[in-house]
Amino acid sequence: MTCAEGLSLQRVSAPFCIICLSTLRRHSSLSLCTVFQEDQFLSDSFHTHTRTHAHTPQRGHLQHRPIVMALPDTAPLLVGLLLLFHAFGAWAIVEVNMEDKVEVMAGETAQITCMFTTDEGLGGTTIQWFYVLPNKERQRIYNKEPMHEAAEQNTLFTHRISLNVNGTAAVLVIRDVGVRDNLEFICVIKTLTPEEAEGRTQLQVFKSPTFPTIEAVETGISVNEKDPSKIGSCRVKNGYPKPNITWYRNNMPLRNTPREVVVTSSTTIESSGLFSVQSELTMKVKKEDKDAVFYCEVIYFVPGATKMTESQHINITVYYLPTEVTIWVESPKGKIKEGDTLELRCDNNGNYPSSITTIKHQNSEYSVENKTMVRTNVKRLDGGVYECTFEETDNFEEISGSTKVSVNYLESAVITPKDSIAVMEGEELKASCNALSSLQTSTTWFKNEKLVSKGNTLSVKSATLETAGMYKCVVTVPEMEGMKTSSTLQVNVKGSPQILGPDVQEVETYETTVNLTCSATGFPAPTIMWTTSDGKNLNALQTETEDGAQSVVTFKITSNVKVFCNASNDFGSKVVEFNIKTIIQNTSTNYVNDPVQTPTKSPNIKKESKGFVIAIIIIAIFLLAILGSVLYFLYKKGRICGRSGKQDFSKRKSSKDNIVVEMKSDNTEEAILLGVNGEKQQPNDQ
Repeated sequence: MTCAEGLSLQRVSAPFCIICLSTLRRHSSLSLCTVFQEDQFLSDSFHTHTRTHAHTPQRGHLQHRPIVMALPDTAPLLVGLLLLFHAFGAWAIVEVNMEDKVEVMAGETAQITCMFTTDEGLGGTTIQWFYVLPNKERQRIYNKEPMHEAAEQNTLFTHRISLNVNGTAAVLVIRDVGVRDNLEFICVIKTLTPEEAEGRTQLQVFKSPTFPTIEAVETGISVNEKDPSKIGSCRVKNGYPKPNITWYRNNMPLRNTPREVVVTSSTTIESSGLFSVQSELTMKVKKEDKDAVFYCEVIYFVPGATKMTESQHINITVYYLPTEVTIWVESPKGKIKEGDTLELRCDNNGNYPSSITTIKHQNSEYSVENKTMVRTNVKRLDGGVYECTFEETDNFEEISGSTKVSVNYLESAVITPKDSIAVMEGEELKASCNALSSLQTSTTWFKNEKLVSKGNTLSVKSATLETAGMYKCVVTVPEMEGMKTSSTLQVNVKGSPQILGPDVQEVETYETTVNLTCSATGFPAPTIMWTTSDGKNLNALQTETEDGAQSVVTFKITSNVKVFCNASNDFGSKVVEFNIKTIIQNTSTNYVNDPVQTPTKSPNIKKESKGFVIAIIIIAIFLLAILGSVLYFLYKKGRICGRSGKQDFSKRKSSKDNIVVEMKSDNTEEAILLGVNGEKQQPNDQ
């Protein structure tokens, strides 16, 4: 029982009376007697608070001092005491103090403190905890009496709460707090009197949401759209209390603006009681939004603070019509010449997808691929104005741009006179070379790959036979590499022929057949004739050369002969004499200790060298023959080697074969011993 079951009042000697309260318990009894003394306050420490139900006694009322006494367990006495107590109006003072709110993160442990005071002490105090249902009714979750305490069964908190009482502080402990525990809790303090006091605390539970996810539209958005277009969506999950989402563009927050910006949010309460929020941004885009950065900001709450987190940044594709079209030459860089490959590129400052781009030139239209048009091997007629046109296919609006292309050219070089020119020897030679070009040109003249003149005109004051030949005119464009043309001119100098070589040429040979060559210059090309000193004409093969003619004759000789080469044309003739001398070939001789044979061929030997050698050899042979004869004569007479005239010559020959000739060649210093008949002999046979 939580209320007094008996009350007894017994009058004692004035000015005291004894009030005994008996609280009956199972199998036991407790008596509480209070002695009241009139007109005396035993305690002046009590104060009146808004949450106390104790009445302040007026003067003349009974004040009380607790005195514990053992009294008989008499029910009628207790009842009378209560009636008397009520009649005198004396009540216990109870006061409760609590925080307005307690904040805690989900999953943690919450502690709600109930601070109370009572003048009856803890022995007769009852503590009860409640929470407020959605219908404003109370649901008790914990009850603590002086002799008993327990959590209420079958509630949300049965297995998660406990009560810690320390003096005048009763702390309700709630473990593993969830968002469903976001409730108002009531602490009720009761004493033995019917009066009670209570306090309230709001438990606020927080749960941080997940990181926000943002998705941009995959398709592009046209600036021509009449209504706002979807930019993207932002979603955040499992937060408590409900998170808030704000959209930003280039770090500036976006607010709802009629027909311009619309932000739509939807909230989902998950089965766990947590909130998930999705926000969608739609707006009318402008061209400037092609580089804009969009993101969403999530604001959520934690105990004692507000936090913020940003999503990833996104960009959108904005389609907009161009206001300008540009066309230019992409390749080649610099000036263009005939034969080049021309690449034109066309672009605009828009990016509208539904469009057609074309390039026109002289009423001809060319397709464009990847904004590029290519023309190969261009000619001068390919120059002119090229116009690029952009047309969007939704409203068929057009915009154009143009550029002028110049194709430079260099025509073939033209030499005047054409192909060839003939001048008299001693006269002035003049020729000009020109090539039509769109740019400044430079002209040079070459002969036999050597530079002979610069400028358009080739001029020689007094032409000679050496002036004749093939000339090449080269025309270039200095400011453009690769622009070059050329032409040739054959220059002929009219005059009597000239034969290469001396007028008289000596030819010595061992051969019986001789080949002679005669080269003559002159224009017209001379005719070459061959004759001999005895008046014979020789047949020869004649060929024309660049600056004249050449003839080769082949004939047999048996003796010395003179041959004449006669070159002639309309302006004169020239004769060259060939003196041909034959050399009689000796029989082969055996050389001493050397198998080297005497040369058998020596054509075209000059008189100044080979004739002198032959004369020396003949003289040497003659002297050796004389010396040999003298030695042989002395030997026969016994004048040599201590021999007498009676010496035995039976073992030696006495013929002319015993004559030994010593020869020295100018080509070798080796001594050669020859017999008179030309046979080789060993030195020990002398």
